[in-house]
Amino acid sequence: MKKIALTLVAVSALGLAACQPTTATNNTAANVTNATDEAMNDLSAAGADAANAANSAADSAANSAGEAADAAANAASSASDAASNASK
Repeated sequence: MKKIALTLVAVSALGLAACQPTTATNNTAANVTNATDEAMNDLSAAGADAANAANSAADSAANSAGEAADAAANAASSASDAASNASK
């Protein structure tokens, strides 16, 4: 009976010791949390950069289209002026 009681006490002590958080476990958990936070921040920044690049490309395309329309209007005006001058 004494051996069984000592065995139970030893197993209980080991079980309780295993349940206690250790510094290594806490550090690992903190490192994983920090890495996850950094990854989320990187993803957020990448998303913002992509949105800015898309907006910049859209603005550039709109500006180019406006400039092309202006050039076409100027060409039409010049052709009209040339036709008017030729008929005089």
